[in-house]
Order: sequence, then C-alpha cells, then structure tokens
Amino acid sequence: MTTTSASLAQAASGSAVRTKKRFAILAMLFIVTTINYADRATLSIAGPALSKDLGIDSVTMGYIFSAFGWSYVIAQLPGGWLLDRFGSKLVYAASICLWSVFTLLQGGISFIAANVGLAVVTLFALRFLVGAAEAPSFPANGRIVASWFPAAERGTASAIFNSAQYFATVLFAPLMGWITHSYGWPAVFAVMGLLGIMLSVVWLKTVFTPLTHPGVNQAELDYIAAGGALVNMDQPGTQSRSFPPASPKLGYIKQLLINRMLMGVYVGQYCITTLTYFFLTWFPVYLVKERGMSILSAGFVAALPAICGFAGGVLGGLISDGLLRRGKSLTAARKTPIVVGMLLSTSMILCNYVDSSVVVVAIMSLAFFGKGLGALGWAVVSDTSPKEISGLSGALFNTFGNTAGITTPIVIGYLVKGTGSFNAALVFVAANALVAVCCYLFVVGDIKRFELRKAA
Repeated sequence: MTTTSASLAQAASGSAVRTKKRFAILAMLFIVTTINYADRATLSIAGPALSKDLGIDSVTMGYIFSAFGWSYVIAQLPGGWLLDRFGSKLVYAASICLWSVFTLLQGGISFIAANVGLAVVTLFALRFLVGAAEAPSFPANGRIVASWFPAAERGTASAIFNSAQYFATVLFAPLMGWITHSYGWPAVFAVMGLLGIMLSVVWLKTVFTPLTHPGVNQAELDYIAAGGALVNMDQPGTQSRSFPPASPKLGYIKQLLINRMLMGVYVGQYCITTLTYFFLTWFPVYLVKERGMSILSAGFVAALPAICGFAGGVLGGLISDGLLRRGKSLTAARKTPIVVGMLLSTSMILCNYVDSSVVVVAIMSLAFFGKGLGALGWAVVSDTSPKEISGLSGALFNTFGNTAGITTPIVIGYLVKGTGSFNAALVFVAANALVAVCCYLFVVGDIKRFELRKAA
C-alpha cells in the first residue's frame, strides 16, 4: 500500500516543478510548538525562586504544576470541536494569543506575594487558563500535518513539530534561567507572554490550507493528495456545526474508545507524556534541589538533555519514514522507534546510583534521547484518525496523554516530600516508559486508519 501511494505521488508530480510550501507550514508549526512548550516550562524554571519567595512546599508546587494539566485535559474535546467547526488557522491563532496573555499575567503574582494564599490561588488559576487556551494546539498540529503531508512524509513531519518541545528547552531554558537570575522570576512570564502575542499575528499572515495557500502550485497539491494528504480539510461545507456534538458524533467517540488499537495508543501516550511532564516540571527543580545546582546553571544544564531529545525526536521520524520507504509495514515503521526509545528512557533510574553531576546529566541525556526517539504518537494519530472527526480524534488522544500533566506533578510532589529525595520519582517515571512499551507490543496490534461505522 505504501509503494502504491509513493508511485501515485511520483506520477502525480509529473514533469512540473513542485513548490514546497508544506515545509514552510511545518516550520511555522515548529516555531509555534517551541513557544507552546516554552510557556509550559516557564514555571519550572521560575519555580525554585518563586516557591522560595512565596514559602510553599513541594506538594503545593506539585498542585500548581498540575493546574495546566487539569484544564488542558478538560478542554481537549471542546478544542477538537472548535477545530472541526472553525478550522485550524483561526482557532490556533486565538489559542496562541490567549495562552500568551495568561502567561504574561503570571508575572503580576509578584504584586500579591505578601498574601501567600491569594498568590497561590491566582497562580493556579492563571496556569489553569493557560492549559485551557493551549488545548487545541496539538490536535491542530495533527490536523495540519494530515492535510499538508503525504503518508510517506508524515512521520518525519510529526516528529519535527513534536521535537520542538525539546528545542524549546534548548533555546529557552538557558534564556529563562538567565532572566530569572538577572531580573527576577516575574520577568520570565512577561518576556514569554509578549513573544507569544506577537507570534499569533505572524501565524495569521503565514498559515493557510493547501487549497487556499497563495503560493502552492498544482503539482504540489497533486503530489500530497496522491500520497494520502487530506487536502479538503477545513474547506467550506466540511465543518461540524453542532455543539455539544450531536448523538452520532458521541457515538463515534464511543467507537474510538472501544477500539483495542486506539486504546493501546491512548494509554501508551499517557505513559509517554508522563516523561514529558517530568522534564517540563520537576527536572530543573531536581537539578537545583537534588544535585545542588544554581538556577542559572540548571537552566543551561537542562538544555543538554533537551538537545539529545531534539535529535532523538527528529531521528525517530526519519527512521520511521525510512522504514516505510524500504517496504516495511506501517505498523513496524511506527512501533520500532517507539519501543526502542521508551526502553532507552528507563535508563534514568541509574541516576539513583551515581553521585557525579556530570554522569547524571549524561544519563538524563540518554533518557531524553530515547523519549524523543519514541515520541511518534502524533504520527500514529495522523495514520489512524477517521477523516470525518480528525479534530476530535486528536483531542481524545491528547486528553489521555495529558492526563499525565495532572498526575505526574502531583505524584512526584508527594514522593519527593514523603521520601526526601527524587529516587522514587525517577522509578515512577521509568515504570511508565515500560508500560508504554507493553502497550505497543501487546495491545495496539496493526496500525491502520480507523473507519467509523455510520449511524443508521
């Protein structure tokens, strides 16, 4: 089937020179996702100084970290409906602007720091609003990749936008660490918030659907359509119009939830995202409190594992699509990097048995590389989502995954407070990587597009 798609795509290209506007769209997805994850990580970098100023313990900090996850999960299905109803471009632009405004406002917590209770509640509320505003982002990424990229390029495209989470740490962790050290933690939120607001304007000027892009030519359209891209997505007449979803739509969601392949993917994504939220929330705190680094040093050191995660993320997509081009099945091409990557991530447990900070950073770099290598969930979503409800399907996947944004910060907060160290926390995170391996090896089965059963 892959060979047939590739042959059709090659034939469709003809002798005309194809434009490559899909890569410009991918570049924008990468940039926006970088800012997305940088804004999620602002609290982890500012956290040690902020918690000291407010006088709050690790459990309270864990609940504040989790505020993002609560709303992010709750808003997934409404966000998916908004994407299917109004299209990715407008919904994503509003999302970027709103989460950036709420990030900016977090800097104002410093003005009420004397009232610790009010400051904690306000910070929790603003993080909650950031999560709600960011909810449509990754389902939108998946929709845009599905509409712009043929199947044989989709793994690499998905891996590239997903790897932005690591690039965000590479680029912004040192910057935010320096800002916190030089100007105080409120400045981190101000800088990142203003940057995101400006980016929302750029998004509106540069992102289009395949059929409305002013620079795409027919050769590129034919090529991506022949390769399986859903080029008609977001065209007039294709949007869902009812909310709450009509009963057939709820029936479709039920079909997704009772499918073994998809449930294996969903649970696996929860486990993989547990690793993501450890690195996004507690990892810089681990470096400061467990390994004795300064906030400035932690910001720079956190970038080293992230570089490896970025490399692993891009490599995972290249390996997956390379296996497809060599005639391997879609199932083998997607599962191989995921399973190998998650096994490598379990190496973080070794940090419990070494004292050298250099060795700890090296081990975490290997674990982060593995996490990046195995982060192909959005490629799997693009491969499996029913075309009729791609936004809701991606949102449901993201709901399962980002439930880890609620549980991970809280569980680690209790483990750290209860044991006085991060040892049990690292075991907890590594165990989730093993469960993800089991999901893909023993539950998911063949990876293929799920076809909805139409309501009678």
